[in-house]
Amino acid sequence: MPSLVSHRAVPGALSIAACALSAYVAVTAPALAAGPFGSFTGAWSGGGQVRFENGRSESIRCTAYYTPKDGGAALSLAIRCGNSSGTKIELRGNLSSRGSQVSGSWEERNFNATGDVSGQASGNRISLSISGGVTGSMSVNISGSSQAVSITTSGTGFKGLSINLSRSG
Repeated sequence: MPSLVSHRAVPGALSIAACALSAYVAVTAPALAAGPFGSFTGAWSGGGQVRFENGRSESIRCTAYYTPKDGGAALSLAIRCGNSSGTKIELRGNLSSRGSQVSGSWEERNFNATGDVSGQASGNRISLSISGGVTGSMSVNISGSSQAVSITTSGTGFKGLSINLSRSG
C-alpha cells in the first residue's frame, strides 16, 4: 500500500511544483525581459505641435509604436504624425542598449533623412543625440499612462516636434 500512496503523491507533488514554477516564470519573465525599454512597450496616440524652419508651427496628431526585441535590450520605434493640411512625419528607429547606454539608427521618410542616435535610457526616459542628415536631440518621458516626446533638429526644414501621447487600447 505505501507504494500506491507514494505513486499517487508524486504526480500531485509534480503538479504543485509545475504550478509553482509556472507562476514564478510568469511573474519574473516580464521583469527580466523589460530591460531599459520596458515602460515604452505598446501603442500610444495623441497630439502636439510640429515646428518648421520658417517659424511656422502646426497642430499634429500622432501614433507611436514601440516594440521590444532581444529580451528588452533592443527597441524598434515608429512615430507617425499628420494633419489635415498635409503635413506628415514618419520617424522610425532601432535602438539597442548596453546597460543604460543606447545606440542605434533612425530614418524620417518624408524628409528623406537618416542617421545614428546615441544616448541613455533609464526607467521612464530615453534621451538621444541625433546625427546624420539631421542633427539634434530627442527625448521621450513617460509618467503613468502619458508620454511626452520632444524632438529638436537642424539641417532640414523640420525644426522640431512636441507631442503628448497616451496609451492606446
